[in-house]
Amino acid sequence: MQVTVRYFASVREALGTGSEAVETSATDLRGLRDQLIARGEPHASALARGKAVRMALDQVMSAESASLREGQEVAFFPPVTGG
Repeated sequence: MQVTVRYFASVREALGTGSEAVETSATDLRGLRDQLIARGEPHASALARGKAVRMALDQVMSAESASLREGQEVAFFPPVTGG
């Protein structure tokens, strides 16, 4: 299936792109993140398991266990702080 992946803030800066269409067989966000990490650098560093990375599915904050469907939009971004 194909999903649209959007990257924000420091993740976008590290990858050098704001979005891309990704062909995946992942069934959830965890699997998609692992697929992207497996591409190697710079994805491996930007989305590494030890990094705090938030995810949204169709503009709704989501856990890694959220299921993926054809055509969905997935977003990866660092935690946001305010002051």
